[in-house]
Amino acid sequence: MKKICNTLLILSILFTFILLFNPNPVQAAALDDIEISTNKDTVNPGDTVILTITFGKPLGAYTFDIAYDNNLLEYVETDGGTPNDNGTRVRVVFYDSTGGTSPKESMRITFRAKEGIMTSNPTDLAVTAEGLANPDASENYDDITTALEKNIVVEPRYEDYKFDLSYTGGPIVNVEKEMTLSLTSAMGKNYDHARIVLDATTPDGGNVQLKGTDETQTEYDLIDSGWGDPSGYAIGGQNVNKVLNLRGIFDKAGEYKITFKLIDRDSSDAVIAENTFTVTVTDTQNAPPEEEIPENEPEGTIEENMTNTTEENLPAQLPKTGMNLYIPIVVIIIAIMSTSLYIIMKKKNR
Repeated sequence: MKKICNTLLILSILFTFILLFNPNPVQAAALDDIEISTNKDTVNPGDTVILTITFGKPLGAYTFDIAYDNNLLEYVETDGGTPNDNGTRVRVVFYDSTGGTSPKESMRITFRAKEGIMTSNPTDLAVTAEGLANPDASENYDDITTALEKNIVVEPRYEDYKFDLSYTGGPIVNVEKEMTLSLTSAMGKNYDHARIVLDATTPDGGNVQLKGTDETQTEYDLIDSGWGDPSGYAIGGQNVNKVLNLRGIFDKAGEYKITFKLIDRDSSDAVIAENTFTVTVTDTQNAPPEEEIPENEPEGTIEENMTNTTEENLPAQLPKTGMNLYIPIVVIIIAIMSTSLYIIMKKKNR
């Protein structure tokens, strides 16, 4: 019993000695003000994202572990400690070797989104820590064992969806017109339940039907009910090119404005893409008549009429032009006869 009492006395004296002569007792506290953030929420292939960890107070020592999905991201660099990347987690260690004069208040770590990403991928950057201490190591902080998470999305550079309506020749009233509707995107965002619907503005009293038949031979009037299953269908990815063969029927001449919309049924029918086309419909009964040939003009082609006109206007005999050749001959004969007569008369007079 005496030995036990002596042992307790010695321990009490030692404990008292530590409390009296240790000027900087080590304490444990929670690092409540720590925050994590990124410079962007969405990252495209080849782009970088920076994770910043703000401590809330200066730290002279720490070890942070940042876990990431190496299917989507790759480690680039760290500012604020010595990094060690094992492929799925980067460990960053810092110790202020100056004795507390160069503490850190934050650190940054950079990741890059990998190439070849074809869909939207939500992912987390998860942060844990240990060995946290204030600048002079007089105060330690609790380890962070429950990960602090920052959510980001890694996805391709999506391109807008675009409608195109094509047909050959202008539609005619009440004559069924074959049309082709195309919905394209080089890299379309993925939707699980998308759908095509239409709005149409018609001339006063005019009506339009745009009918199409799907692979199950089900016919739809897009004006009334849109295209396909009311719950929608999946769409998205690289080189989207959906082609619908339609039949248009317009019951009045004039301009029809048809607006095609791609909507997302999962987001209260939010419009994903929209394009408006103007279709001009004509009525053959009101078309200008073909040119008629007047009754007082000869029938036939233009070339035949020109030939007939030329032949009818030609005289039966061409008029003579220039000097008549008989006149000089007669003059010469008269001159010869006159000379001969003059010589004969002169001889008689001798």
